[in-house]
Amino acid sequence: MSETKLRESICMFARSLFERGLTPGSSGNISLRLDDGGWLVTPTNASLGFLDPARISRLDAAGRIVSGDAPTKEIPLHQALYDTRSTAKAIVHLHSTHAVALTMLPEIDPRAVLPPMTPYYLMRCGQTALVPYYRPGDPAVSDAIRGLAGRYSSVLLANHGPVVAGDTLEAAVFATEELEETARLYLLLRGLNPRYLSPEQVADLVKVFGVSLPAHDHDGHDHDRHDHEGHGH
Repeated sequence: MSETKLRESICMFARSLFERGLTPGSSGNISLRLDDGGWLVTPTNASLGFLDPARISRLDAAGRIVSGDAPTKEIPLHQALYDTRSTAKAIVHLHSTHAVALTMLPEIDPRAVLPPMTPYYLMRCGQTALVPYYRPGDPAVSDAIRGLAGRYSSVLLANHGPVVAGDTLEAAVFATEELEETARLYLLLRGLNPRYLSPEQVADLVKVFGVSLPAHDHDGHDHDRHDHEGHGH
C-alpha cells in the first residue's frame, strides 16, 4: 500500500474511533511502521476526528521528523512496544472510557487485567497487562512497557488508557475496540458472578487459533502458554 493510502487509512480509522466516542477531544494517537523503518504518527494536540493526511507526522528510522506537524508526545511508549514486540506494525492509543475505568478498580490483576470473557477478546487481545500510573509523556512509562518484554500486545496505562499493537493498522484498531467492549462487559457484570470461559475452552482457542497468552501461575511467575507471537493479537 502506498504511503498516501496509509495516511488516508490512518485518518479513516481515527475518525471512526473519534466519532464513536472512543477518544475525546485531542486525546489518543496512532502510529504505523513503514517498510523503511520510519513511522507515520498522528500529530500532537490533534483530534483524531479531524486529521489531515498531509499533516500526519513522518519520522525516519531514528525517530527524527521528516515532514508534517510535530508528532504526539507519546512517541516513547509507541517506540517501547515496537522495540519489544517484533510483529507490531501499528499501535493505537486511546482514552476510551471503560478501559480507563477498569484500570482504577482495586481487584485488577496487572498481569491479566480481564478474565477470559469472550473468544474474540482472547483472539484479538490475548491478555492485557496493567502498567502503573505515570504522567503523560513521562519516559518511565516506556521503561515499564519494555519491562513486559513483548509478552503483551495490549497494555493498559493506569488512569490513562489502552496501548494496543497489531500486525496491521486494522488489527490494532479492531483489538483496541475489542478491549474497550470487553472492559464494558466486565463493568456491566461486576459483582454478578458471571460465567467466564473455562480453562478447557481457553485451551481450545489457543490450539485452534494460535492465541498467544502470557499465562501466569499463583507464584507470580510469567510463562508463555504459546510461543507464537502471532496474528497481531
